[in-house]
This record gives sequence, C-alpha cells and structure tokens, in this order.
Amino acid sequence: MPNFLPYDTILVPQGAEYQAVCRGLRNLTGSIPRVLPIPVGMKPLLQYLQQSAESGQILAAKSRVLIVGLCGSLSDRYGVGDIVLYEDCVYQDKRQECDRSFTAQLHSAFPTLHFPIKGLTSDSVIWSATEKRRLGETLAVDVVDMEGFTALEFFNAAGVAVAMLRVVSDDCQHDIPDLTSAINSDGSLRPLPLAMGMLRRPLAATRLIRGSLIGLKVLEQVTNQFFSG
Repeated sequence: MPNFLPYDTILVPQGAEYQAVCRGLRNLTGSIPRVLPIPVGMKPLLQYLQQSAESGQILAAKSRVLIVGLCGSLSDRYGVGDIVLYEDCVYQDKRQECDRSFTAQLHSAFPTLHFPIKGLTSDSVIWSATEKRRLGETLAVDVVDMEGFTALEFFNAAGVAVAMLRVVSDDCQHDIPDLTSAINSDGSLRPLPLAMGMLRRPLAATRLIRGSLIGLKVLEQVTNQFFSG
C-alpha cells in the first residue's frame, strides 16, 4: 500500500464526488488523509486555493496532495468506470506536470491504473461527442476535467507534490447535456438550470446519470482500497 502520511490531503470536487470519497474512507482505521471539498471550475478553484493558502489550511511543510474525482473520456481507449492516473494536464497552450515520484508510487502500488494519462482542463462542459473526439485527436489528450490544470499550476508553484487520479464517468461516443450554465461563479451547482439542462436532453441525461453513478461507485471503492490494510 502507498505510504501516505498523516498530513496528506485529498482534494475532491464538492457534492457527490466528495461524498463518495468520504464513504470510501468511512470505518477505516489507522492514518487517513484529510479530505477537502473544492469548487467546480478553474476560477472558483483558484480563488479557493489562494484563500486556503492564506489561512494556512493547505501548503503544510512536506505536504502531498492527491486530487481525485470524475472526468470525461476524449479517447476510445477509456470508457466509463476506468481509473486513470495523470502524467500531466494542459490548458490552451500551457502544460503542468504531476509530481513524478508521488505518481510513480501510486502506479507501482496499483499497476492496473491507466497510466500515463494526459488530461485537458476546460473552463466549460465539453458535452458534444464530436467535440470530445476532436479535442482528443488534435491535442493528443485522453480525458477532460474542470480543475486539474489550475490545481497543478498552483501547487507546482508552491513546491507541493501533487498526483491526480480520476474515474471516467462519460465516454467520447455519446453526447451529455450541456450543463455549463448550471455551474455558479463560486463553483457550486444551480439546481434549476441543472434540472432544465437534463430535461432538454433526456436520453443524454439518462446516460450521464448512469455513467456518474458507476464512476462514483468506483471512486468510493478505489479510495477505500488506497487506505485500507
């Protein structure tokens, strides 16, 4: 098992993903990391990280941060329920690497993880299957999220070791509802626009819900495996 230290921190998007990780850690004995919910989206996350650093909540000496959550596939190689371990993450023409030593430690302990994975961070929901495949091919990336690059850029600048593990919750063969308008400026979800976005695309919504439930269950299980035993 990975030798996680007491001051290690897990960052996970707030809401269902955070709850899944907490369920995975429930009833475990021994040293487990603290789990902090983060807002969805690049700008809200940066503001959160800056405020947390000022208050001393993060950036402890010798700390390591594991970022976990769900992601969308941009490649036929990765489907719903696959667990992916990032090598790096890009945004526009910029690139940030995960900590090589920390990432290698995770991969050696769990060699079945898909690695190396190249992530793309987007400031909006990539909902179209056509756009997913286009981005995957033109940028040579595997998965997409809405927080990864921002977190890596922040922690790399602060000298904090970061690894990033995510579970695929939607594939690149099907559309999902465009839920960009359902995300508040503070990174929280707006219930009414979320519901309306789902209702406008019922088949896509059903597919998204099904994939999210699978992804959340895998996220819970892998969290438990990381820190049990």
